Amino acid sequence: MEFKIGNGASIVLPSLSITIISIIIIVLLVRWSKQLETRRFTIFFYFLISTYIAPIYSQSTRNGVFELWLPIGFIFISIYLYGNKRYHPSKIKASILGLCIALYQLILHYTG
Repeated sequence: MEFKIGNGASIVLPSLSITIISIIIIVLLVRWSKQLETRRFTIFFYFLISTYIAPIYSQSTRNGVFELWLPIGFIFISIYLYGNKRYHPSKIKASILGLCIALYQLILHYTG
């Protein structure tokens, strides 16, 4: 959606489906952060870190470059949470939600 504001300037907004999904994600993160007693903002960090994807292998082929991408952020967060004494279900929920976003990014990366 694009709104034109005189002199060639415009505001470009994402599609309605992406906006609704973003609102649902924010509402879920706020609800889960209220379940923590202290350091409520950490839920957002767990979510953001777990959405990180990175290439771990790259090879040139005849058709171009092949890259193998993995959700590295989710792997690091899950190792940290299982090895830490401050385990809380809300943190796991936020990191799994981040994994869903990372998988969406992987699908977009591989399908073009």
